[in-house]
Amino acid sequence: MILTISFIWAIVVGLCCCLWLITGIRRRHPAEPPLENGWIPFLGCALQFGANPLEFLRSRQKKHGHIFTCKIAGQYVHFLCDPFSYHAVIRQGRHLDWKKFHFDASAKAFGHESMDPSQGYTTENLHQTFLKTLQGDALSSLIETMMENLQGTMLQSGMLKATTSEWQSDGIYAFCYKVMFEAGYLTLFGKELDGDQSIARQQAQKALVLNALDNFKEFDKIFPALIAGLPIHVFKSAYSAREKLAKTMLHENLSRRANVSDLISLRMLLNDTLSTFNELSKARTHVAILWASQANTLPATFWTLFHMIRCPAAMKAASEEVRRTFESSNQKVDPTNSRLVLTREQLDNMPVLDSIIKEAMRLSSASLNVRMAKSDFLLQLDNKESYHIRKDDVIAMYPPMIHFDPEIYDDPLEFKYDRYIDENGQEKTTFYRNGRKLRYYYMPFGSGVTKCPGRFFAVHEIKQFLSLLLSYFEMELLDSDVKEPPLDQSRAGLGVLQPTYDVDFRYRLKSL
Repeated sequence: MILTISFIWAIVVGLCCCLWLITGIRRRHPAEPPLENGWIPFLGCALQFGANPLEFLRSRQKKHGHIFTCKIAGQYVHFLCDPFSYHAVIRQGRHLDWKKFHFDASAKAFGHESMDPSQGYTTENLHQTFLKTLQGDALSSLIETMMENLQGTMLQSGMLKATTSEWQSDGIYAFCYKVMFEAGYLTLFGKELDGDQSIARQQAQKALVLNALDNFKEFDKIFPALIAGLPIHVFKSAYSAREKLAKTMLHENLSRRANVSDLISLRMLLNDTLSTFNELSKARTHVAILWASQANTLPATFWTLFHMIRCPAAMKAASEEVRRTFESSNQKVDPTNSRLVLTREQLDNMPVLDSIIKEAMRLSSASLNVRMAKSDFLLQLDNKESYHIRKDDVIAMYPPMIHFDPEIYDDPLEFKYDRYIDENGQEKTTFYRNGRKLRYYYMPFGSGVTKCPGRFFAVHEIKQFLSLLLSYFEMELLDSDVKEPPLDQSRAGLGVLQPTYDVDFRYRLKSL
């Protein structure tokens, strides 16, 4: 009897394998890119890609050429590795949809209904909302508020003990996380002080932010798994953390806060007037904005500060630039009266800090630029070759392929703080490959219409953070010979990669 059951199960498994071989393996059609199905049903090449995306793509490029197709977790992805052909994809708005992937991923991770107007839950143009409230005139207001909140977090909250000149130690990542999260959270979502500046009220505000920080960390840990398709209910503590964040962002709670940003105020209005979301779904869309504003900025800040402290030449050049900037506007550094101001124009004219940030992000960003085919079409590359692309397939560009290309960047694994500064001391924008000028050489924020609309604010807030640290504090690594921590590849494709471990440093107020 047992043998009979085993025999039956063997037949069933065998039939399932045959069925998968017949229907689960895609066949390459004429004029399509070279194809790899992988040997694992559904996953295809996902495990190989996830282990080391850059090496995987380099090996396939060497084998197949500048474009090839891999099955990744049930999806067929055409990887384009020729930077001169990127524009051939970016200009294909008629055939490629950049919104579907992002809308689906957000709904899956944050639990709200689709923000895609075609799905019928809202008529808000989310991209236009972001452009209106994160760029142009609105950016100056965000910069002003962020500057105030950064100084409040650093010097007035007690975190950095501004009354003592003794050295204090912390992990660089932990330090950046605490300071940048609190300042960024208050800048976007406002304060609950309502004019009450009492110590007790400030402590209550601090506790609320720290609680949000804890919940954010708990949710962010499993974010890659959510994007991979796992349901959030598998992760009970992360689900609870996400819902706690959402509860604090219910409209009835946000409406009681002071100095809420234009972004959140407008989104509240549009959620209430243009959507059919229930109150919890509205709040979850705000959690999505919180994640988007922090998840890449926090590790980017870590890598920037780590590389800057580790490179004496970078520290010296950055300190001098910051000093000149404040002196040019007759501002005096005084931690007991922290009212330093950096305007948008001043921040835009800091090429040294700009280059340090760019170089740190070049070394740590691993976003995946994706578009989905709306219909079958013919993709023509820079070398005049053409390939048929099927409807619902994904075309992907992986920026580390150019960020670590030795033909574009000399010694691409090394941090060179002035890599993006030209011979005139201004931003360098000319890079070449094989003697040809590149249009796309630096892509941590995406490309074309998919570029992160908050990229200007993100870079400016890191510049503000560094400017204040360099002005108020002395900083040094506890171990001057510490090795650079490896990148956490589990988040490859999602943006700036986190370090696998923290690095300790110490800091103290300067003697002024």
